Amino acid sequence: MKFQNKTILITGASTGIGKAVGEKLLDESCNIILTSRRDEKIEEWVSESENSKANMLILKNDVTDKESVAEVYSKVVEKFGGIDIAILNSGIGKEITPKTFNSKVAEDIINTNFLGVVYWVEQLLPDMMKRKSGIIAPVSSLADNRGYSGSGFYCASKSALSIFAEGLSIDLKKHGIKVLTIKPGFVKTPMTDQNKFKMPFLISAEKSAEYIITGIKKEKAIIQFPFPTVLGSKILGLLPNWFYRLVG
Repeated sequence: MKFQNKTILITGASTGIGKAVGEKLLDESCNIILTSRRDEKIEEWVSESENSKANMLILKNDVTDKESVAEVYSKVVEKFGGIDIAILNSGIGKEITPKTFNSKVAEDIINTNFLGVVYWVEQLLPDMMKRKSGIIAPVSSLADNRGYSGSGFYCASKSALSIFAEGLSIDLKKHGIKVLTIKPGFVKTPMTDQNKFKMPFLISAEKSAEYIITGIKKEKAIIQFPFPTVLGSKILGLLPNWFYRLVG
């Protein structure tokens, strides 16, 4: 598919993957809606961009707040009429150990990584179903396949998101709507900069944006990258539970 004249939403566009995708889409002749809780950060990097073929709309949005999502969607419809491609990228993560176990962290992660997508899908579906077209592209993770040490809340949120997206893709197929699940490996972002463990095959946010944009244009059901991490996650996923717990 081509992005020309399409209206594209990117949530979590202030930093990291969302910012990198947004920067690359500035070269496309399309409408771009860039949202984040820190909309001033988006204003900063957009102001530094030299050229843009895109029409831009920057909006403040907390994806954990249903009213905020509904309000932002109304503003988008008012300006552009609807959304053709929704890249639902907002996400957070935090390392948790038995000593720092905190249910508030779980609530924040699950509300952002999973329910934040659900709230946006709730707004998108009526119009997309009416038009019998549209792409919903939630950003999950290759960490959705197992419970990794220190990342239980994050893995659980991404696992829930991947399973939800898979079921949704089947339900929406007959309505002409495609669900493309994005599964990055380790990407260098402000979130992963906090990780204290070694991150194999770490790639830049700019490289991840290339994978994502190419995958969406090809309408790939699963956009996963980079290959070494994809392969490694598949191998780990196949390990017997008893063996995984032994070596984990």
